[in-house]
Amino acid sequence: MGDLSGGWSLGAVTGFSDRDGGDGVSGLREMAAPFVVPGPSGVAVRDRLRHLTAGDEEVLRLVGDQLGTLAARDLRARCAAGLEHDTEQWAERKRALTRESSSRWAGSVTKASHDQWALARRGQLAHIQSLEAGVRTIAHRLSLPVGERGSKRAPGGYRTRQEWFAKARRLHVLEDRLKVARADREVGVVHVVRGGKRLLNTRHNLKAAQLTEPLWRRRWQAERRFLQADGESGKRFGNETIRVTPGGEVSIKLPAPLAHLANAPHGRYVLAATVVFAYRGEQWRDRVTANRAVAYRIHEDTVRGRWYLTASWTIPPVKTVPLAAARTRGLIGVDTNADHLAAWRLDEHGNPVGEPLRFGYDLTGTAGHRDAQVRHALIRLLHWAERHGLAIAVEDLDFTTEKTREKHGRRKRFRKLISGMPVSKLRARLVSMAAELGITIVAVDPAYTSRWGAQHWQKPLTSTNRKPTRHDAAAAAIGRRALGHPIRMGAPPRPLRHWGRTAPPPHDQSDRAGHRTVQAGSGTPGREGNRPRIPGPRTRSVGAGRGANAVDQNAQHRPGRPTEHESWQQDPLPLSH
Repeated sequence: MGDLSGGWSLGAVTGFSDRDGGDGVSGLREMAAPFVVPGPSGVAVRDRLRHLTAGDEEVLRLVGDQLGTLAARDLRARCAAGLEHDTEQWAERKRALTRESSSRWAGSVTKASHDQWALARRGQLAHIQSLEAGVRTIAHRLSLPVGERGSKRAPGGYRTRQEWFAKARRLHVLEDRLKVARADREVGVVHVVRGGKRLLNTRHNLKAAQLTEPLWRRRWQAERRFLQADGESGKRFGNETIRVTPGGEVSIKLPAPLAHLANAPHGRYVLAATVVFAYRGEQWRDRVTANRAVAYRIHEDTVRGRWYLTASWTIPPVKTVPLAAARTRGLIGVDTNADHLAAWRLDEHGNPVGEPLRFGYDLTGTAGHRDAQVRHALIRLLHWAERHGLAIAVEDLDFTTEKTREKHGRRKRFRKLISGMPVSKLRARLVSMAAELGITIVAVDPAYTSRWGAQHWQKPLTSTNRKPTRHDAAAAAIGRRALGHPIRMGAPPRPLRHWGRTAPPPHDQSDRAGHRTVQAGSGTPGREGNRPRIPGPRTRSVGAGRGANAVDQNAQHRPGRPTEHESWQQDPLPLSH
């Protein structure tokens, strides 16, 4: 298992990277500034409960079923209270549960009910926002004539009258759903399924899920069990309800109706299995030895026939380095894609260094296989950054509003593509794993990075030995934005020298590709000073240091200078000596 990282989002991002519009010239939305991503706020580790006896498994099922029934009853009471819930009702619920379990189990159950209700409220708000976006999109397209073409900024009308009619019906359906959802939110009504709505609906189509009714029933009961308890600092080994000693011995406090099953004093049941956390085991052992709070959860994997114990605890906030310090030696820009990470190293001036790298992953198969693929790709990326001592720049992607069919219409492949991108999992894994290695993560606004990267960087970086892809160019654009440099450039800049210019544009040493576009900033020291003296003759006729003063800009034919606007006239030739 990995760390539990806190959420991080720009908030202002309202599109799928750069694909929502923008012509690269005008009408661009305001870009959010890059920021250093805060570190993880908690840790979770898991180990298998090996060598459990049949009696141990039976006791765990009985305790989980008993507490699951109480948890379902308490969640129903919490949802019924809605917005009118207060501390007095909370205390009353806890007292009712204590009589049928214990005070500690009652505290864990009521807290879990509060967390579930709050999660349902957040999901309800996200659902309302999704419905509102769908209603706006359909209403706009219905208001346009049939067959009218859209633009980069707004969709056009529907293609046929049949499609227009079908979408008109769907608009009424979405408006009705939106009305019901808003009414529920105003009064605090939420809809929660303990065990999961997806698993519940699987019951109606067991053949497609390749399940039998007994197998589905077993999985359903396992998901509805309640075997989790929050820790408490100062108590023995950090948790009195589910106690794990530094040696790995696991014992649980039995509820009152099952106290006769105890095999240890004070109504406790000691399992025959022991746990050894291979990951962060020393940190966990230090916490339980010091009697610091550790939360535990026991659950059954019905597919594999195994039981697992998950331990979690909070950690102090990781101190992040300032953004200026993260930019000191350059960084690595990373472009996230559906099947790989495209990365390119940039120096502090925004110039790509070396060759781009690609870290692929396969997101087919089981959830465990997908998770392993993501971790494998990230660890290779992090090891590369660690070797060079660089920070990593990534896009702050959010596809919440991008997966609706109203947004992209018939583009099913594109919707499937962005739905398959493991944005949340990559983000959580990257932050937690980078914190362990001391690597800084910089998040940037994802707007127009792929478009401008391909437009301004893909061709200049192409050579006979290197063929960068659009994703490689996007990685360079992401890195430049994280470094504070503009993406849209006439030519890739080199480090600014004290006389305030860079090398000429591509092709050759002439200006056939345009005048120099990269000049020193207004605050650069010596930008208006003389150029340094270069040893040796610069031309065949003028020696070094003998030409016109470079400071006198009016003496040179440059755009925007007075000499460019003066009338040109050839001096008359003398008719005689």
